[in-house]
Amino acid sequence: MSQITQTVSEKKLWVLVSSLDKNTKEEDLQRITPSVIELVDEWQSAGKFLWSGPFNDNKTGMAIFEATKEESNRFYDKYDKICSGVLSYYLYQWDSFPLLSILEKTV
Repeated sequence: MSQITQTVSEKKLWVLVSSLDKNTKEEDLQRITPSVIELVDEWQSAGKFLWSGPFNDNKTGMAIFEATKEESNRFYDKYDKICSGVLSYYLYQWDSFPLLSILEKTV
């Protein structure tokens, strides 16, 4: 198997769910927003898929992206450095994200 085929087959969908911490202030969000935008731009500029958006509660958001386990861990580590103490966030592999797995099976 070639290296390219092997790399593509290792890629999976990942879900990053984030929500505001109880003590998050507007200033905190303004401080981290440019760095989060830069992280997403960096990811997409490398030709990698990332789709994100907020939920209607104005406190929670979700990003879906394709990556190998190593790439997803690096992305998460960068996100953690930016958002620690401001947001609560969890990274799931698509298959282990309950809501999306249920939706996927019903559609």
